[in-house]
Amino acid sequence: MRYLLMIIALLALPAHARSVTDSAGRVVEVPDEVTTVFAAGPPASVLVYVLKPEALTGWPRALRPEERAYIAEPYRDLPETGRLTGRGGEANLERVLEIKPDLIVDFGSVRDTYTDLANRVQEQTGIPYLLIDGRFDNTAEALRILGEALGVPERGGTLAQDVEARFARLDALLAEVPEDDRPRVYLGRGPEGLETGMKGSINTEIIERAGGRNVADDGGATRGLVNASMEQLILANPDTIVTWDRNFFASVSDDPLWQGIDAVQTGRVYLSPTAPFGWIDRPPSLNRLMGLHWMAGLMYPDRWPERNGGDLREDTRAFYKLYYHVDLNDDELERLLEWAEGRPPM
Repeated sequence: MRYLLMIIALLALPAHARSVTDSAGRVVEVPDEVTTVFAAGPPASVLVYVLKPEALTGWPRALRPEERAYIAEPYRDLPETGRLTGRGGEANLERVLEIKPDLIVDFGSVRDTYTDLANRVQEQTGIPYLLIDGRFDNTAEALRILGEALGVPERGGTLAQDVEARFARLDALLAEVPEDDRPRVYLGRGPEGLETGMKGSINTEIIERAGGRNVADDGGATRGLVNASMEQLILANPDTIVTWDRNFFASVSDDPLWQGIDAVQTGRVYLSPTAPFGWIDRPPSLNRLMGLHWMAGLMYPDRWPERNGGDLREDTRAFYKLYYHVDLNDDELERLLEWAEGRPPM
């Protein structure tokens, strides 16, 4: 099988290519024209879809019924391809070669583990593999790099400028808020709300970027996802809780274990929309830009006038059109925002 892969890899080499330097400093020969892309994981699938949806060969996980309306119609039924990276990676190289993409893209960590994987897959398949830094603050640069690689530099540049404007707008607000005055925020994942991400992790960096203080903070000793205990939560006592899990959201206000937490006592527990992708996570990709606007409104309602002025709806419409290629009708917008605005359906 190894020799077969090597032969196929040689046959797959592009006749005309150009050099692209990815976020890991790897110089990759990419075809002059990229028409098909295999996304190595969910974050990459969002990035590719946003930039050049017609190039996406499939979703790492097929879209669920409630997500379909928020994706442009031609791309709702793309096949499920599995993933090469992250939790539960199940796509194998035979599957990648069966699809025969012009390019493989991963969007996330550029640590040695992922660099080694990119090199190995590229060597075994002959398909160029770009590794793009998925840190939230690197979003604009990621759009520019991949926009160039996919042959859509204008769109990449337009979106990068939009990202920079969003960040600058929030930075201007936060410059007036001392660190000690910022909300103490906890991200509750899972039906019990006890899975979370430590400060600095890719799953929770949106909290800090939106101007919150992540209470899951041990000074940097631990990164990534962890399981918290109720004792730790009581001690941390966040004043704001955000979650994307409806089961946790529905039960937390009546759960006696959570009654001593300030956020529960004051009703500051918020449920993030998740269609077509989560606003705060799942996956940690460009979808978090919409969550940034939403969370800034939650944490700074007096300083972020869009929250009180009703412009969350206008911004949501504009974001979904610019990034997701869809025009939301009133019903679709209502279904999306009824939870985010604290109006769970009866």
